[in-house]
Amino acid sequence: MNLWLRLLLVVLAAWRAPRKHPVAEASVLSFRVMPHDLDVSLHMNNGRYWSLMDLGRLDLMIRCGLAGAVRRHGWMPVVSAGKIRFRRELRLWRAFRLETRILAWSDAWLVIEHRVVTRARDGSEILSAIALVRAGLYDRKEKAFVPVERLFSEIGIAEMASPAMSPEVAAFIAAEDALRKAG
Repeated sequence: MNLWLRLLLVVLAAWRAPRKHPVAEASVLSFRVMPHDLDVSLHMNNGRYWSLMDLGRLDLMIRCGLAGAVRRHGWMPVVSAGKIRFRRELRLWRAFRLETRILAWSDAWLVIEHRVVTRARDGSEILSAIALVRAGLYDRKEKAFVPVERLFSEIGIAEMASPAMSPEVAAFIAAEDALRKAG
């Protein structure tokens, strides 16, 4: 099983699954570390985390109903920044789940959290990795990012204010803004 098969399985499952509210509910996907996920240290490759997180965002986009608007308008999902913290390695055959949720937003971007969670032998949860991503949808025709208010209206959600940013989200956005200005 490779990432293309995982992509197909996620898309098929998401189209059949019940809808989710993009802010109130998280996307939850279950995976297992496969041989092609490993690096030379025989644990999951750091790049594979990012690829699987793409699937988490895709699942959330389909399940909240936004994928239809993306196709209809020709919008393109764009990740502008990401920060990951690895806490525990994932070895071959290890089962884990990926939780994806929207934490905050501004006029044209969202901050999305990805949590990679496994279980210890005693059944308790272990946070293996956590990531923050700044993303938006780019409208090629307008040559601009789609306002978040429009994203929400496309899926039938009335205008809503972003939750207050946690200190780590505010620090992530500040660091991204500083890098953008520097480069």
